[in-house]
Amino acid sequence: MSLKLYDTLTRSKRDFRPIDAGRVRMYLCGPTVYDFAHIGNGRAMIVFDVLFRLLRHLYGEANVVYARNITDVDDKINERAARDFPELPLNVAFRRVTETTTKEFHEDVEAIGCLQPSIEPRATEHIEEMRQIIDRLVAGGFAYVAQDHVLFSPAAMDAAAASGLLPRYGALANRTLDEMLAGARIDVAPYKRDPMDFVLWKPSKPEEPGWPSPAGIAVPGRPGWHLECSAMSWKHLGETFDIHGGGIDLVFPHHENEIAQSCSAFGHKVMANHWMHNGFLQVEGQKMSKSLGNFFTVNELLTTAAFGGRNWLGPVLRLAMLGTHYRQPMDWTVSGMSEAERILEDWSAFIGATAAGEIAPAVLAALEDDLNTPQMMAEMHALRKSGKAAELAASLRFLNIAPLARLKLEIPAELAREAQTLVAARSAARGRKDWKEADRLRDELLAKGIVLKDNKDGKTSWGAKH
Repeated sequence: MSLKLYDTLTRSKRDFRPIDAGRVRMYLCGPTVYDFAHIGNGRAMIVFDVLFRLLRHLYGEANVVYARNITDVDDKINERAARDFPELPLNVAFRRVTETTTKEFHEDVEAIGCLQPSIEPRATEHIEEMRQIIDRLVAGGFAYVAQDHVLFSPAAMDAAAASGLLPRYGALANRTLDEMLAGARIDVAPYKRDPMDFVLWKPSKPEEPGWPSPAGIAVPGRPGWHLECSAMSWKHLGETFDIHGGGIDLVFPHHENEIAQSCSAFGHKVMANHWMHNGFLQVEGQKMSKSLGNFFTVNELLTTAAFGGRNWLGPVLRLAMLGTHYRQPMDWTVSGMSEAERILEDWSAFIGATAAGEIAPAVLAALEDDLNTPQMMAEMHALRKSGKAAELAASLRFLNIAPLARLKLEIPAELAREAQTLVAARSAARGRKDWKEADRLRDELLAKGIVLKDNKDGKTSWGAKH
């Protein structure tokens, strides 16, 4: 069976044919690192990690390039920096925030079984590429300068689309300009020629992070969010590439604007051959919201009793995520987590010390059918029922879901006492903002097989490295 993937742009499931089978290229919109990643972010990380593993299996590990970016300049980062480091200039403090939160993100996605991407570009390392794209857009008449801002004109793009040169703005969201204008929260500004025009570059205030501006603007500035991903995907994957992924909430305006920028700058009708989006995630039947008290981070699920009165192991969280097809809305529930844990405990006991064989063809076929993980789960249950322990072990290994028996490790009492002392010393170092000493103590604990989780309340939990 050949790999079939659903494409949001064409609204069809079709055969995947890479532009170059020797360099299959995929881009995923990664986190804006101002806080811990929430479980909706975690869903996207797991979905596209499974696809990354599948592509590596089909085309060879050396032939797949997966870029997942880090957005490390943003108003929310500035707000966090001003709150946490009031004694530092904001253009210094924001890097303190992103260093810490990026490290936390890496720890969380590793705990839920995700591989590191091939490339993890950071927005602040691609300012030159952003300036180049802006200069191309201004020269082509798709963008203009107004009051030290650079703005993109969807109307100019649509004029080119009418001549058959570019795609229509709004094709990904399947809406017209008028429909998007009616349904969008538009930033009204006197310097805009049209309400739908969006910012590519804006001036920075004196205390904010800023870089030399493009298009002849004299004052320092910083990029718009949409531009960042266009620049990073271009730099590492090229003007066109195979797969672009993200959450369904990113279709408009983020991904729509990425297409507009990239296609207009480089003169292509396509930015990515497949646009893949995972569905929304709600919690116990309600939209996840801090105001409702049902907003949970991956870190909280792993390290605190915030959800269901207990913490959960990473492999359980991963298996629970895969129980729903990635394109469908998902209801995140305590009962669903408990059922995933029960299943994994049963499979773990069944496998025991069995050596993994080859992944079962039926499991692989389900994944090749647009990542049909519910069907994959049914095939794995069938392996369990028919007594095929080696094949089930291989499937879990392929998905990077560790059997629970290997995770429930006890820490020797002497090491536990030593760990408690070191954790307390590290907490004291964090309290006096001695980050160098805190990192040294973390590394010392890791060398002893102890991993730490810094929780939102400022407390630290710890346990055996799995």
